[in-house]
Amino acid sequence: MATRLNVRVNRKRPESMTRQIREQLNELIERGELIAGTLLPSERELANSLKVARNVVRGAYEQLMDAGTLTSEGRKGRSVSGGRGGTKKKSTKKTSKSKARKK
Repeated sequence: MATRLNVRVNRKRPESMTRQIREQLNELIERGELIAGTLLPSERELANSLKVARNVVRGAYEQLMDAGTLTSEGRKGRSVSGGRGGTKKKSTKKTSKSKARKK
């Protein structure tokens, strides 16, 4: 079962709602309120509770996944990554195995 989150958005703030959600989730993880393995609410559940569009929540979740803070558990949803509060950054560098052509 997903955890109930204490996340709020303020439409009057200059920051995007996606950024507000991402920063609040990151703060909860860094403070240890969300520990490794904690299952987060689905995009739809969180979007409905915050009264925002689903793609706003999806953007926040995807940014946290790109940073290595969240992992996808397939159909179960997304959870907090293991490690030190999930703050490790994954390398996204691609290596090229092509050889230079000889003339």
